Amino acid sequence: MANSDVKAKRLTGTGSAGVGPARIRQIQVFSTSGTPRLTVTDGSGGSTVLDLDFSASETHSVNIPDEGIKVSDIFVSVLTNITAITVFFS
Repeated sequence: MANSDVKAKRLTGTGSAGVGPARIRQIQVFSTSGTPRLTVTDGSGGSTVLDLDFSASETHSVNIPDEGIKVSDIFVSVLTNITAITVFFS
């Protein structure tokens, strides 16, 4: 039996995911042209917990090991050349 249910939220811009305290388990990214970059912080103005660059025009899946990344809120501070992301969290 799982410790907690995993939920998903699709985001198309920067800002709060509005989910409150969470553990990020996986992120799927659909990137466009240029140099796609995603930066996630621990809430608004918090420390950077994930900062990734991607290849253009591809879909990427980033798996977070163990218990995931614990944050007070999932906050996307940089979303460059990325159409959308889906964050899986618990």
